Amino acid sequence: MKRLAALAAAALLATGPALAEDWPSRTVTVVVGFGAGSTPDLLARLVADGLQEKLGQPFVVDNRPGAGGNIGLDAVAQAEADGYTLGVTIPGPLIVNPMRMELMYDPGTDIRPITMLGTQPSVLAVNAELGVETLDELLEMLRADPGAYNYASIGVGSISHLAMEMVALASGTEIEHIPYTSSPEAVAAVIGGEAQMATMPPLAVLSHAAEGTLRLLAQTSGERMDVVADVPTFAELGLADVQAEAWNALVTTGGTPDAVVETLHDALAELLADPGMQERIAALGFQPVQMTPAEFEARIIEETPRWRSVLEAAGLLHE
Repeated sequence: MKRLAALAAAALLATGPALAEDWPSRTVTVVVGFGAGSTPDLLARLVADGLQEKLGQPFVVDNRPGAGGNIGLDAVAQAEADGYTLGVTIPGPLIVNPMRMELMYDPGTDIRPITMLGTQPSVLAVNAELGVETLDELLEMLRADPGAYNYASIGVGSISHLAMEMVALASGTEIEHIPYTSSPEAVAAVIGGEAQMATMPPLAVLSHAAEGTLRLLAQTSGERMDVVADVPTFAELGLADVQAEAWNALVTTGGTPDAVVETLHDALAELLADPGMQERIAALGFQPVQMTPAEFEARIIEETPRWRSVLEAAGLLHE
């Protein structure tokens, strides 16, 4: 029996690299930890269609919403490490949530980064009737009456929450947090006066700014992004510590063979370099991004201390 087991193991080792080199030879599942119609879902479907055309096998999106994206990423973490389960995720389940709570997966070992797909800033939007036209005017108002003003978010630990915590920390102001369950609900709260401000994705606020119900004061990216090119960055306005880009990225299961990752990344590089694909990604409010797995991993490492300090200041860091 031991001899048979040894022969079976040897056969598996011999065929493993060959199987990796043949990838993909069947349907690939792309897990999205958010519902159909969400931005990660729409971006995942764009990428899945493009990869299907390039690699000749079906790429099927599987929505696993819940727990701020944790359920979807856990499904990727628990899958076979063969490249047939991919995931589209955001900073929350990959960086922020593991510092906030106990999870079933360890992103450092159970998830293998592939590349970012696109990144977007959050935009600080205020009720147009608040009477401020610049960030300096808003901060002056907040400092004059600490705790008297509210900001809306799409949930505790979300980018929209933590970006405003960054603003409060960097500016020495006190602002009350009111969490909602979605961008439309949070934006409606600001327009209706339940909250006075929010940091939101550009597409959630641009139409309201054009109608005159919201005023856009600053964006959270390191440099101005095309989708809101006329809105200054916080760094330009003197708050360099406020930097919170909401990116979407493609990952797979930890331990996936290098040959699979290389094939996938090469196909993605071609796909993301296509002008038509770049236009479709931009239409979702994102700046298309290409990077190697090593560059993406370095970005995760770079961002982690920044989010840790914000979580600690907000009392959300899990010990």
